[in-house]
Amino acid sequence: VWVVLSEDGVDFYKKKTDRSPKGMIPLKGATLISPCQDFGKRTLVFKITTEKKQDHFFQASHVEERELWVKDIKRAITCIQGGKKFARKSTRRSIRLPEAVNLGMLYTEMKDQDDGVKELKLEQDNRVFNHCFTGATVVDWLISKEKARNRPEALMLATGLMNEGFLQPAGDLSKEGAESGEQAAFLDDTKALYYFADSGFFCEGYSSDEDVLLKEEFRGNIIKQGCLVKQGHRRKNWKVRKFILRDDPAYLHYYDPAKADDPLGSIHLRGAVVTAVEYVPDAKKKEVDGNLFEIITSDEIHYFLQAATAEERKEWIKAVQVVSKSGK
Repeated sequence: VWVVLSEDGVDFYKKKTDRSPKGMIPLKGATLISPCQDFGKRTLVFKITTEKKQDHFFQASHVEERELWVKDIKRAITCIQGGKKFARKSTRRSIRLPEAVNLGMLYTEMKDQDDGVKELKLEQDNRVFNHCFTGATVVDWLISKEKARNRPEALMLATGLMNEGFLQPAGDLSKEGAESGEQAAFLDDTKALYYFADSGFFCEGYSSDEDVLLKEEFRGNIIKQGCLVKQGHRRKNWKVRKFILRDDPAYLHYYDPAKADDPLGSIHLRGAVVTAVEYVPDAKKKEVDGNLFEIITSDEIHYFLQAATAEERKEWIKAVQVVSKSGK
């Protein structure tokens, strides 16, 4: 279903283009449980229980998506309890952004390699943050490029960029600011770290001998991500995995969608061949059927994957083909 969070409820539609919702879940007096363990075989589920003790269950496609929904719904419930208005639905109205400001164009300018905000490798709390920058750097850039007249105005623009998902909090300090109170706060601070939403950002810790762990294969830009069904190499069973496709270097990492911490494995795509297939030689038809494709690496390792729809399969094949030819 297509779901819309308003200031006092959750509306759900059969599809995005529908004019009227199938139903509405009121959030006044509601509680939210996440993760919800009511279904043994289903992961990424959260539960909303209304004031009248009606249970509504939702399943997200990956961990990050569930956490974003849970955070915003909880904030909306808190706002209702405190008699305040939940402002996530309209960033412009909540932080008084001028109508003339185009956040999409501003984000493109910020990402300009020559004239934009420089992505750095920064160390903090025994961790290394790659492809990130500080909140103070963003504010300084906005003023220097005459996008804002002063720091409060620049902070307002930066908050808009973060609320709309263009900028993401990286470290503990910036995450606390983003999750504090009814309104997410962007921090004008040299210790608050952020990154571009579609950058090659990754964080790593130190090894026991204090050497930095450099993960070369995570440096590429994220080209595509989503859930696919993958066949295991040993037991040949099929499981849902979250996949992240990166270029330069060309890698496809796959994760347990319920945990999404370290990847379960990676597929080096340079020189790989990807094709649509109609069946898998050692798979039973009742186990998996339709929207299948195969990746054969340069080392001749075969990976069989299944997309949810024919269109999604087509998109994945095209993306992997491009990365395998251009990435190193």
